[in-house]
Amino acid sequence: MAGARTEQEFFARLGAAGVLVRLRCSSVNPGQVSGYAVGLRDHVAKDGGTVWYGGGKLAADLTLPKLRTRWIAPDPADSPSPGSGLPPAAARGVLRTVVAEAAERSADEAGFFARLRGAGVLVKLRFSELNPGQVTGYSVALPGHTGGDAEPVWYGGGRLADRLSLPRLRRRWGPGRSGAAEQRGASGLTGAERNAIFEHAARQAGVAAEHIRWCVLRDPAQAADAAHAAADALHAAARITRNETLHRAADAYDRAARVPYGRTPRRSPQGRSLRTAAWLLAAAGRSGHGYGWRLCGLAASLADLTAAVAELRQVQQHAAQAAAARAAATRLRDEISRMRSASAPLRPAPAARPGSPARASAAAAVPVGAPAPAQLGGAARDGRAVTSRRRRGNSPGPSRASPKR
Repeated sequence: MAGARTEQEFFARLGAAGVLVRLRCSSVNPGQVSGYAVGLRDHVAKDGGTVWYGGGKLAADLTLPKLRTRWIAPDPADSPSPGSGLPPAAARGVLRTVVAEAAERSADEAGFFARLRGAGVLVKLRFSELNPGQVTGYSVALPGHTGGDAEPVWYGGGRLADRLSLPRLRRRWGPGRSGAAEQRGASGLTGAERNAIFEHAARQAGVAAEHIRWCVLRDPAQAADAAHAAADALHAAARITRNETLHRAADAYDRAARVPYGRTPRRSPQGRSLRTAAWLLAAAGRSGHGYGWRLCGLAASLADLTAAVAELRQVQQHAAQAAAARAAATRLRDEISRMRSASAPLRPAPAARPGSPARASAAAAVPVGAPAPAQLGGAARDGRAVTSRRRRGNSPGPSRASPKR
């Protein structure tokens, strides 16, 4: 799944998306997972059994060993830092969503903290002053999200949401209690938090596009990881917005993203930033309301990114991949045009002046809120001229004295 950073998170997201997962264990070490297969509930064979697809059957770079290579950073300096450069509003919203999801999927306190650490979140426990061994609260932080003193910015559970404080969670996990409905309400992001995440993702996409174009002129091989990671950002944006055009653009781009023979490209800072942006978008979760201009800005950055990848593949003489990237960019640009036209403010029709029948008839012929055609302006001017001439012709006396005979 796009945006997953660990094996545990990968399989958890597959299950949350309604995908059936079957793990394959090693014949030498029975407890070691060596592969996986996925299926859909309504996709069955003639005998009624589920049709399973191994990761390698879907794509050469989706085998479990290749995915593990993608998830594991080669050195500590290359480890993901999702909070780096993230606005405080976005960091708080992401943490609230991650904590709420971990609480909903956990059966007890120990499992809750284990899930938080597995999701890549920093956890700090608060102990009682009277009973030093008793945990009374907790705080969480995103790696890389630091304050002025270069220390992590910590958020207590109660600061994220009242329902996420440790006493409230303990009551939820208590025997005979089922707080799924109560917990579900704590995970929503505010509009400011979601907008900050969208703007951050758009900035990262813009930086990656500039990096790819720089590599096109100097060393195209250095852009492989950023081009590969762009697929994660596209799929994550399509999933949380439920935008069909973004889904089609992401599917079209998949071919352009992959490296020949299923090789995993060498990690780069730009690719890491794009994967982190995809993780943040996925952590933001879906929303039923519209995204407006923030989605338009993100789509514009993604369109520029896919166009840069098309230039890269063209220089590399990979015609099929270049065509796939151009197709994705075209779909994104068409969607941007549609969103801009749908959001364009409508100009009110000019108000008719009393005593001007030509303007009144023109206003009646144009629907309320629609722009007035150019010819109506001319008609209105002609109407004013005719009215003016009629007024001069109906005057009670001549404009100048008649000559005496």
